[in-house]
Amino acid sequence: MTSTHGKFGTTINCMDGRVQAPVFKYLSDNYQIDYVDTITEPGPTKALVAGDSQLIESIKSKVLISVEKHGSSIVAVVAHGDCAGNPIPKDESIIQTRQAVEVVKSWNLPVTVIGLWVGDERWIAELITD
Repeated sequence: MTSTHGKFGTTINCMDGRVQAPVFKYLSDNYQIDYVDTITEPGPTKALVAGDSQLIESIKSKVLISVEKHGSSIVAVVAHGDCAGNPIPKDESIIQTRQAVEVVKSWNLPVTVIGLWVGDERWIAELITD
């Protein structure tokens, strides 16, 4: 299904407000996304990799709504620096994001799944998986 109102993407993102705009810009610039369905959790990569099954299923059910009802074509799993919900070093966060991307890919959805990192001094979204 494709929305008649524009092209949708989905993010599994932190609730931290600093991260939303850079991720939308990245998806808009690189995937021509008009709208982003945002699923937020504090420390979302940790939630996907080490969360309980109920939390993971909750995230998955929200992603399914975006894919099935809005025709989302991409899911971005996002981690960022200075995360209060998952305060780990950048190198560990990138490893965890790659693991979280594999979790989402295991759902076998008809979408592209990528991992993004936002942070450092510039707060610009960067692709860390594809």
